[in-house]
Amino acid sequence: LPPAQVPIYTLAAAVATAEALRGVGVDAGIKWPNDVLVEGSEAKIVGILTEMEGEADRVSWVVVGIGINANIDGDAVPQEATTIREQVGDVDRAELTRHLLERFDELRNDPESVLPAWRELSLTLGKRVRVETPAGEVVGEAVDVEFPGTLVVETEDGEKRVSAGDCEHLRPV
Repeated sequence: LPPAQVPIYTLAAAVATAEALRGVGVDAGIKWPNDVLVEGSEAKIVGILTEMEGEADRVSWVVVGIGINANIDGDAVPQEATTIREQVGDVDRAELTRHLLERFDELRNDPESVLPAWRELSLTLGKRVRVETPAGEVVGEAVDVEFPGTLVVETEDGEKRVSAGDCEHLRPV
């Protein structure tokens, strides 16, 4: 796997997780690139981190960590977060994990299917965003996501492509 393609695994994990949560009744969506939120409240219910090691031309390994706020009380998580228990009650964690891993494996083996699925679950596309990047701030409307996970933002100065950064959804003026 070329290092430039690793971000697709993070998006695949977000898709698999959001779909698994929807399967148990949580109205989950994705904030670019990999936060899983509850639609409407935008309370965070899942965090995803991807680590890798490799060389310039190949990746030795990729580890995707997925933290789901499952069968715990809402007061055990930060105020801007939520839990499955708060949303729909307790779930069978083994069954949820099985669905998540099966879907992640499907997406991992079919990278072309990741972006269309991610777009369907996106809470970011069509929203005004501010993305903090190492090169500065990008503000505008999120209009698309491109392989391997680049966010396309329509700014006053034209389209900007962001491959990494902290994305904030802005409220309409």
